[in-house]
Amino acid sequence: MKKNVLISGGSGFIGRHLTDLLISKGYTVSILSRSEKQNKKDIFYYKWDVAAQFIEEDAVLKADYIIHLAGENIAEKRWTAKRKAAIIDSREKSTQLLYMVLKKHYKKLDAFISASAVGYYGAVNGEEICKESDAPANDFLGYACQKWEDSIDFIENLNIRTVKIRTGLVMGRNDGFLKQLIPLFKYRLGSALGSGKQYMPWIHIDDLCGMYYQAIIKEDMAGPYNAAVCDNTNNSVFSKTLARVFGYSIWLPNVPEFVLKMALGEMSKIVLTGRRVSSEKIEETGFNFKYKQLEEALKDCVKD
Repeated sequence: MKKNVLISGGSGFIGRHLTDLLISKGYTVSILSRSEKQNKKDIFYYKWDVAAQFIEEDAVLKADYIIHLAGENIAEKRWTAKRKAAIIDSREKSTQLLYMVLKKHYKKLDAFISASAVGYYGAVNGEEICKESDAPANDFLGYACQKWEDSIDFIENLNIRTVKIRTGLVMGRNDGFLKQLIPLFKYRLGSALGSGKQYMPWIHIDDLCGMYYQAIIKEDMAGPYNAAVCDNTNNSVFSKTLARVFGYSIWLPNVPEFVLKMALGEMSKIVLTGRRVSSEKIEETGFNFKYKQLEEALKDCVKD
């Protein structure tokens, strides 16, 4: 009998790719959705409403694994106090809802695997390579990720193996963070942002999905793992490489930092800061990156 993986946030960019991979590996997939959808071959939809703390409990009860991706997009709107609260609440309350069902029914999973983010290490520029053992940063990104991960610890306390995937910038074919950049660079209007020296810990969608699969099949995986290529890509290098993929050299000056701060407010920290992160821990599990060279990854993401 095929094992079942329940995915929250399964209709999003990462969830769609992950669903395809899991089905190709012989799993069935259940997806939690706010709207009613028609089941497909090997894909089953269940309703939930985090704000109302409602979930179709059968989704959890039939699952062998849960992959938890749900949460408000951190880069979608300006960081007002209300927006910051929504970002944290969406992560904590969705985890609490899953925890409630697991605890109520004494449900045992083979693993609970949750998204987290390299924002755990903060909106900081620097040369340090961050490892999973490092403490969270004392800023909004660090605090939000810490609260997110703390909520997952309640599930670990149910004697369920838990894995936290601290994700960098995810690149996909005309999707992920490239979706807004590709039109600009395609028409030769791209440029670096601010100083251009801020690091960009990136990962190709295929490798990210591969890490989630690794967390399923490797029963000794537990705790946090960085999901990003450990290289020297900063915003200037990234911008020049993307322009080269489209066949030209950048001719526009860097977008001034003050312009980005005016346009984005505090959220500008997402694009003006960035840290390198170590990939040593995930590679020690036997995981091999398919894409470790930035130009190769970008070429795959922009091809028709």
